[in-house]
Amino acid sequence: MNRPTPLWLRLGSVIVGLLVLVLPLPALFDDMRPYLLALVLVYWALEAPGTGGIVAAWLLGLLADVLTGTLLGEQALRLAVLVFLVQRFRAQLRFFPAWQQAAAVGLMLLNDLVLMLVLRGIGGAGLPPLGVLLAPLLGTLLWPWVFLLLDALRLRHRERVGGR
Repeated sequence: MNRPTPLWLRLGSVIVGLLVLVLPLPALFDDMRPYLLALVLVYWALEAPGTGGIVAAWLLGLLADVLTGTLLGEQALRLAVLVFLVQRFRAQLRFFPAWQQAAAVGLMLLNDLVLMLVLRGIGGAGLPPLGVLLAPLLGTLLWPWVFLLLDALRLRHRERVGGR
């Protein structure tokens, strides 16, 4: 029997993802900042697909746009596309080995980077620094750890509730 994931865990992980977006970093590292909010949404789209989905990704993207001062709707569209891709290929992604799943997430983050560059080009923002090219790679390397952490928290809650 599938128990619902607690709201505090979902909200907490999303809030951490949003905080990482606005966390002040040195200029060198700011350009390479992994898109943790996207990784969190990928996890929830994989493990709890019926809750939120594309609409939640769009709304969180709008909130991220407001927090970071980017073109309104840019991150909303990027996150909605990302969650759509995860939902579309969920059946395959869930059964990939960890390295293959990380590679697939990396390709989706690369797609996100291309979409960001196109949207910023259309918006007239110009090209971002070259450091942003490393962000999908860092996200790919970070994915297994994000997955393991969120999965451990979710399973711990499930065991705690199931034991009562």
